[in-house]
Amino acid sequence: MHNVNMKAEQLHQLIWMSRPLMQAAEGCVENGLTGTNLTVRMRAVLEILHKYGEQTVPELAARLDIQRQYVQIMCNETLTSGFIEQRPNPRHKRSPILTLTNQGSALIEDILSKEMQIMQEMSEDLSTEDIATALKVILSVVDGLQKRTGERK
Repeated sequence: MHNVNMKAEQLHQLIWMSRPLMQAAEGCVENGLTGTNLTVRMRAVLEILHKYGEQTVPELAARLDIQRQYVQIMCNETLTSGFIEQRPNPRHKRSPILTLTNQGSALIEDILSKEMQIMQEMSEDLSTEDIATALKVILSVVDGLQKRTGERK
């Protein structure tokens, strides 16, 4: 690593810190779901439906960037909870439309509100510019890595 410059080393460290970041984020999300009967996977389904409205499983899979078969399992779990429901899809008989129930909508709004309060508290020690720069760097790194692996959409 003698010829690697400091910038490259810092970028490498940034990439490797993504795993502990995601593990800590998932742990925090899990803590926030205590008493809700939701799993992190179910919460993800609720959040996408809340943010984008009704979706099919393939649409959810695309938004979550996860294989459709895995998202189908996530949706099946969430359907049995009563937080989402399915309706026939006039455009595709084998791909029903999933939508939040009133209970699911109220629950995800409460969860997101609590999570945004945590983000508000954490952001107090950071400048708007620092957050914008970090986001710009992460988006650039993800794009660069996806281009190199052929995963770019």
